Amino acid sequence: MKTIVKLYTRNGCHLCEKAKAILLKLKERYDFHYIEADIDKSDELTEKYGMMIPVVEINGEEVQFGQIDELLVEQVLRENNSSYLS
Repeated sequence: MKTIVKLYTRNGCHLCEKAKAILLKLKERYDFHYIEADIDKSDELTEKYGMMIPVVEINGEEVQFGQIDELLVEQVLRENNSSYLS
């Protein structure tokens, strides 16, 4: 099964843009399906993640929120047996 990485975000979020850049950089090295979810399009997501974004979720598990650490996310990707591209 292919690893799924989901980024919970919203427009105008500076930390979200940084998180997206980190995930797209990691996507160059790891084979995973990338999904973005705008929390402002769902009352449920806004209530759940409103003050936490960005939130990175890998295979349904919240990995990190707020300041996203590339090394931590990469470690979780390795643990989830993503195919390494390089």
